[in-house]
Amino acid sequence: MSYVGPDFDPPQPRRSRRRPLTVAVAALVPGALLGWLVYEAVGGSDGGPDRPMGASSASGGLFTPAESPTDDDKEPSPGVTPSLTGPTSSAPVAAGPLKGKVVVIDPGHNPNNFQHTAEINKKVDIGTGWKECDTTGTSTNSGYAEAKFTLDVAHRLRTLLEKQGATVKLTQDGDRTFGPCIDERASIGNKADADAVVSIHADGAGAGQRGFHVILPGKVKAGSADTGPIVASSAELGERIAGNFVRVTGSAPSNYVGDGTGLVTRKDLGGLNLSTVPKVFIECGNMRDSKDAAQLTSGAWRQKAAQGISEGIVSFLRG
Repeated sequence: MSYVGPDFDPPQPRRSRRRPLTVAVAALVPGALLGWLVYEAVGGSDGGPDRPMGASSASGGLFTPAESPTDDDKEPSPGVTPSLTGPTSSAPVAAGPLKGKVVVIDPGHNPNNFQHTAEINKKVDIGTGWKECDTTGTSTNSGYAEAKFTLDVAHRLRTLLEKQGATVKLTQDGDRTFGPCIDERASIGNKADADAVVSIHADGAGAGQRGFHVILPGKVKAGSADTGPIVASSAELGERIAGNFVRVTGSAPSNYVGDGTGLVTRKDLGGLNLSTVPKVFIECGNMRDSKDAAQLTSGAWRQKAAQGISEGIVSFLRG
């Protein structure tokens, strides 16, 4: 998701103030960050012209060459049936450590949004103001859509969580004509009384801006928004996801937001402002950077991304 859009106004620059979250993430991921430093020594960071799509950033390094963007289903996903709180798997819930837990996965955007611009441009109340219902999302330079990426990762994540015994619901599964709107996405998690909600995205920043970041809700009390009760729990969920994402994928935290922690706090996102249950967003990488795009278009890497997010959720829910 590019920062330009209804639920993503440009973030205010952060000063040097460090939060306890920095320490938490550093404690979770020293091994993975060491791996990143090894990668940088071998391949270096973006400093010159973008590499062609599909080019490996470093021979034998952490990143894999881009696979065909249509290679989306390495991990089979269960069928879905509609429910009042969003699509959920029709597969029986397995016994496991997450039995009795409900997780809502929110795949950002919708592959059909571009056909319904009038509908997604209508504004909805997010507590602190009004924003457009949704956006079309971003894409790689070769045309691989964010909405396709988010659904694929959501399917993989659902499969992993169900194997742990969780009941998993999706806010949308490409089965709607557009949306849902950002306020409805929050409502789906709230009505499900979810133990955790994760909204999956990929960014659309400039070339050379790389890495993932997890967005946490700031403390907001305005209109219908009151995040006070979920700020602490959402921060813990975000820390767990960030740490495991680094460890499993080998990706580094964002080099353009978050002061190197991989964690960003926002007060302008309707999907977070209106949530009454622990919720975070994850921007898995920057689709407009060729090296990040090589990961995001790789089925093998998307499986790692789902695994990292899953392990973070499991860690959070098991306490």
